[in-house]
Amino acid sequence: MALRLSTGLRNKLLSTGSFKETLADGVIRIFPGVQPTTADDAEGATHLAQITLGSGTFTAGQAANGLEFGTAAGGILSKNTGEVWSGVAATSGTAGWFRFYANDLATGASTDTARFDGSISTSGAQLNMSSTAITAGATTTIDSFTITFPAS
Repeated sequence: MALRLSTGLRNKLLSTGSFKETLADGVIRIFPGVQPTTADDAEGATHLAQITLGSGTFTAGQAANGLEFGTAAGGILSKNTGEVWSGVAATSGTAGWFRFYANDLATGASTDTARFDGSISTSGAQLNMSSTAITAGATTTIDSFTITFPAS
């Protein structure tokens, strides 16, 4: 599957802000099953885990425990160096895809919300994990996360 940007994210990037600013203090949710057709679609499943800064409590609209990106270089934007992106799984299952939400954590179907989706696997996906098995109560950590904008 592919990295899919929501209509809301694309519109914000084209009119008012940078990718990094738009998604500052965001959160990732890991879902089972197949990635939706677009990032505008509803999730269609309950998330297995929510990834925040250091597994901390995340409250929409507040900066505390939101995820940050570092400085872009060569068309690549990576997670902020030194941050631990992790979360304690709420339920068990097999990770299939993720959604990165802006700080508003707006869920459900929307063409106004800034967010993006990607696939999860052990290799060749937008988010590669050492194992796609998620166990309730266990901590899942994302060691590396990069977004690449192609030159053409």
